Amino acid sequence: MEAVETDVLHIGYTVSGPKDGPPVLLLHGWPDSARAWVPVASRLNEAGFRTLIPWLRGFGPTRFLSAETVRDGSGVALAHDGLDLMQRLGIDGFDVVGHDWGGRTAYTMAVLFPEHVRRIVSLALAFQPRGTFALPAFSQARKHWYQWFMSLDGGPEAIRSDPKGFARIQWDTWAPPGWFDDAEFDRTAVDFDNPDWVAITLNAYRRRWRSDEPSDSRYEASRAKIAATDTVDVPTLMIQGREDTCDEPASSEGLDAHFTRGYRRLVIDGVGHFPPREAPDVVARAIIEHLSVK
Repeated sequence: MEAVETDVLHIGYTVSGPKDGPPVLLLHGWPDSARAWVPVASRLNEAGFRTLIPWLRGFGPTRFLSAETVRDGSGVALAHDGLDLMQRLGIDGFDVVGHDWGGRTAYTMAVLFPEHVRRIVSLALAFQPRGTFALPAFSQARKHWYQWFMSLDGGPEAIRSDPKGFARIQWDTWAPPGWFDDAEFDRTAVDFDNPDWVAITLNAYRRRWRSDEPSDSRYEASRAKIAATDTVDVPTLMIQGREDTCDEPASSEGLDAHFTRGYRRLVIDGVGHFPPREAPDVVARAIIEHLSVK
């Protein structure tokens, strides 16, 4: 494991692949960790790409430098973390591939930093123009029970009492059975022992539906830019599992007009909410094809 320090974080990350290969930032989702990308990263490395996989704020070895910093779990905050990491490493232009929270971060980085982001791939989450979280229809709302639970006044204390149990429910229900075993969940859940995992988790979801969650003021200008933007101006590939029981595949349909430099959507049969883990071969091939277009 490697690490860098930004103005806000000590970020743990892994790096692999040829040193002169095109750099690809791989961002994991929730509730998951950097290890989710290992199978895909190895395939990208074989194809000549250099992969960098950080633990997001609140996960694994990544730590806040100050106890006073707002534990802001927004996509905008995560986008700045991603850019900060790459700039500390002296990497000016790169591709971004993200799953779940990482997918939202990929869209956000493309909107905020198009001069640095060449192409993006987002897995499992559809683009949200202007960063708006709209109340979903009933069929999707019932799948978002975990977000409503976190938004209740008593929700945070219940999650603090058993954070890994809360995460395990999502693994058990967001994809067809058989995609993981207990040992893999336990290895991943070690990264949920981060002292800020619960705080970042709660802020990320509660801020969508409540007005009393704190935000880090250093990102206000970027929030304003997101709120005023409904297009992505870098080439985009969106990958979704047809059996995703967290985010309905229909959510990513009909969005082509929001992508000024191309939008391709791949829906994988028999796969749920965790495509990088459930179908690494298919996912890696699609990513390599997308990132290799001249």
